Amino acid sequence: MPVTDSHTHLDMQSGTVEAALAAAAAVGVTRVVQVGCDLAGSRWAAETAAAHESVWATVALHPNEAPRIVLGDPDGWSRQGARVPGGDAALDAALDEIDALAALPQVRGVGETGLDHFRTGPEGRAAQERSFRRHIAIAKRHGKTLVIHDRDAHEDVLRVLADEGAPERVVFHCFSGDAAMARTCAENGYFLSFAGNVTFKNAQPLRDALAVAPLDLLLVETDAPFLTPVPYRGRPGGPYLIPLTLRAMAQVKGVPEDTMAEAVAANTDRAFGAG
Repeated sequence: MPVTDSHTHLDMQSGTVEAALAAAAAVGVTRVVQVGCDLAGSRWAAETAAAHESVWATVALHPNEAPRIVLGDPDGWSRQGARVPGGDAALDAALDEIDALAALPQVRGVGETGLDHFRTGPEGRAAQERSFRRHIAIAKRHGKTLVIHDRDAHEDVLRVLADEGAPERVVFHCFSGDAAMARTCAENGYFLSFAGNVTFKNAQPLRDALAVAPLDLLLVETDAPFLTPVPYRGRPGGPYLIPLTLRAMAQVKGVPEDTMAEAVAANTDRAFGAG
């Protein structure tokens, strides 16, 4: 059963796009969703999706990118070199470009956006939330899927979604909540995408969340090159490792691997507007 890697970063992986797609296809991963995290990455995602039928794109400013635009990035952590503060005007200009990219047909989603209370401190949270709200509006305006990054910010993410009104399709990328959070997302019809960390020994709360999540709302992803599944944890990941995570998910749900693969394939098409 062909499946899709619903969230990957080919631009952060070694080797060519063609090699990554070929390695993935060899194990049944016939499509990938290439996710943008900043302006340069979002442009690249759109261009790559236009050039490869098996790539879908999403575009956004990552939650940690928004405060770097507003407040500056003196350490150049974002791989773009040191940046000076640009204020709200710079954030608005960047979001305007994301809005334009979101209109392209090969762009299936707006994300990854959301909130990250782990890496960004209190001083940057206003910029994060402002950016998140704009991304929600962009997704709704273009009828695109909203792809959410939620790290240590469950309650605030749900609050903003309730305030703004969620788009028709919402994906919680690399789902990180507990069973109660999974139930809340399911009640709202949000898709839950699980990554390689569901295979980690210390991830029992994540497996508990997966156990209660409805089969018809599950997606699988690599978030590669990050969160490489066991037994390759610690090495750079790629879409070709999806089968390891999918098998682990099937075990947690107590269903055959083919059943899980079939469900995930259908869910991904619905999540990104192809079904």
